[in-house]
Amino acid sequence: MDAVIDYDVTRIKQDFPILNQQVHGHPLAYLDNAATTQKPNCVLKAIDYYYQHDNSNVHRGVHALSERATKSYEAARHKVQEFVNAKHVEEIIFVRGTTEAINLVANSYGRSNLNAGDSVLISTLEHHSNIIPWQMVCEQTGASLKVIPINDAGEINLEAFEKLLTDEVKILAVGHASNAIGTVNPIKFMINKAHEKNIPVLIDGAQAAPHIAIDVQDLDCDFYALSGHKMYGPTGIGILYGKKALLETMLPYQGGGEMISRVTFEKSTYNKIPHKFEAGTPNIAGAIGLHAAIDYLQSVGLDNIAEHEHELLIYATEAMSSIPELRIIGTAKEKIGVVSFILGDIHAHDVGTILDHHGVAIRAGHHCAMPLMDRFEVPATVRASFGLYNTREEIDRLVDALNDVRRMFA
Repeated sequence: MDAVIDYDVTRIKQDFPILNQQVHGHPLAYLDNAATTQKPNCVLKAIDYYYQHDNSNVHRGVHALSERATKSYEAARHKVQEFVNAKHVEEIIFVRGTTEAINLVANSYGRSNLNAGDSVLISTLEHHSNIIPWQMVCEQTGASLKVIPINDAGEINLEAFEKLLTDEVKILAVGHASNAIGTVNPIKFMINKAHEKNIPVLIDGAQAAPHIAIDVQDLDCDFYALSGHKMYGPTGIGILYGKKALLETMLPYQGGGEMISRVTFEKSTYNKIPHKFEAGTPNIAGAIGLHAAIDYLQSVGLDNIAEHEHELLIYATEAMSSIPELRIIGTAKEKIGVVSFILGDIHAHDVGTILDHHGVAIRAGHHCAMPLMDRFEVPATVRASFGLYNTREEIDRLVDALNDVRRMFA
């Protein structure tokens, strides 16, 4: 694939002040975007402006600052509704991130709908955040956890998936894209198959949202979770989308202020959605920063970003495949910009430490996907993950640094 026409990565880099620094005497090449992305100036300024001018609690105040803060907070909810194409704005719930969103569904939906003999269906590709909450709920309810296998390329075995969709399955929870090896799952097909058996579906979209246009109505998923910090927004803010009819039947995940309409010592009644699931003072600045991040993504264009990152993925895969003893883990046909690999018998942490001294930031470890590492019979991998500001030159530096690692351990 040719490079994206008119995609000015040099100009884009200038929007991210943190990238303009040296690490161990080298210009920073930040290739750890699957862990978290850097923040553009517009996001930093939006958060700073809120704290300098509008800082107040939302919804309950009648003074000017509270009214402005509430307006900005709810405007962020409308922005997210537009971003994922939700039918109703009240289907957007602010949470701390994808992890809390999945825990909310597991506890509020799962504990009310799972019983002994029932099953939750996940895949081998899942992040721990989409494994452990379901394990905990299964232990509490007597349900069991079923796991969809994958092939050697890191792709879901769809034949096995369909066989596992039995009457015992009460919810399917699967990632849109793998954080560890980059596989993009055929979630629309999987959602359709689950719905044929009236099985609701939760999608972990943490890794997909910065790279793939999300349309929850087209997907017809029942729940979709994403994290702001993965998509150039602040940490501590995320989204749970849920179909209105389902959310209205679910009990609150947490109790406290905001999520109630009336409280007495004898009984309390709950607020309407989405506030029913937003107990306590929310991350107001985080929501405002997320709004700015979505505006930024849309100004660059998700299609443009996807094309740029795909070109980087192809370039990196070809360049790294030429390195002796380097083995790429995860070679699915459909991938986001993630290259996960091992380098001979050199431990991933040693590779990562040496790359850091070349100014190249990557991730080394099990990537919160230990069962997936077990599937490939490796303790850990080195992971380079690309974002909208990365370049071919940074990949060249990665390759040069990896060759230095080989020479050091030869």
